[in-house]
Amino acid sequence: MPSDRSRQKLIKLTMPAVTAPVVLLAFNRPALTQKVLDALRLAQPSRLLLVADGPRAGHPADAQACARVRALLDKGVDWPAEVSRNYAPQNLGLRRRVSSGLTWAFQQVDEAIILEDDCIPDSSFFLFCTELLEHFKADSRVGVITGNNFQPPGRASKHSYYFSRFNHCWGWATWRRAWRLFDGDMAAWPELKASGWLDGLFPEAGHARYWSDAFDRAYERRIDSWAFCWTFSCWSQNLLTAIPKSNLVSNIGFGPGSTHTTDPASPLANLPARAMDFPLSHPATMVRDHLADDYSQRTVFGSISPGSVSSEAASLENPGKRRKFFSWG
Repeated sequence: MPSDRSRQKLIKLTMPAVTAPVVLLAFNRPALTQKVLDALRLAQPSRLLLVADGPRAGHPADAQACARVRALLDKGVDWPAEVSRNYAPQNLGLRRRVSSGLTWAFQQVDEAIILEDDCIPDSSFFLFCTELLEHFKADSRVGVITGNNFQPPGRASKHSYYFSRFNHCWGWATWRRAWRLFDGDMAAWPELKASGWLDGLFPEAGHARYWSDAFDRAYERRIDSWAFCWTFSCWSQNLLTAIPKSNLVSNIGFGPGSTHTTDPASPLANLPARAMDFPLSHPATMVRDHLADDYSQRTVFGSISPGSVSSEAASLENPGKRRKFFSWG
């Protein structure tokens, strides 16, 4: 027979609870969108903001696929909820659609949990985000709560979460106060780059070069990425991210239909999601876990060796120059 604590945990994870508003970002993948809606149905958020991009010119299949996604979004919310929709009439692209959609969402709500159409959360993800959104609501040192943990098995945090510089975005949450700092044009990047700012953040030169190259490509719009802009914004404002002690969200979207996560053999593809234990154990101090961040940099992102070219195509074609390249949305 399960213990009283186990029964309480089971009830808490299976019964709908009050959760923060949820933003769902979708495009042209109805099968994946349905799976996220199924996960949302378990949490039953009372406030849901739906953001969808439009079909791309020159992609005939997009019109039908986007229409199917929107039909799912319109009919799939079968629990009591206030639903707002922001559907683009034509394709804006990943960078413009996500950033404009989130800006619209934070004009409606003060805080939100954000999911894309390929990110499947464990039920406890919603409770984890909701509790920390309230816990750090007035603490401007924290900018992001993520559901992702890419640490190796066996390296568990002493508490329910730890602090990091990496604002992983496959299921995350933030506040209007933080999103207001989003620098979509990365206007401050040229000055910070010239100052050697990244060299002060990373002890290994190859790691600084990795991010300098990534920020160059995002600033020059050679990659359609909102997330590099958001990372730059968080770092330039010294914002911390709260990372759960175990992974709470599985990204099932790796493959040819994805914009950036195209390799289905990636070790991050379909990473299992595990339930969070409650009540949460909060760290006594707000100190970034340097060892965990170093592991993430080396294994999730990587580095660029001296003398490598900054061209995206050249660096991707030359794995000896770039290790563990990972490009997110």
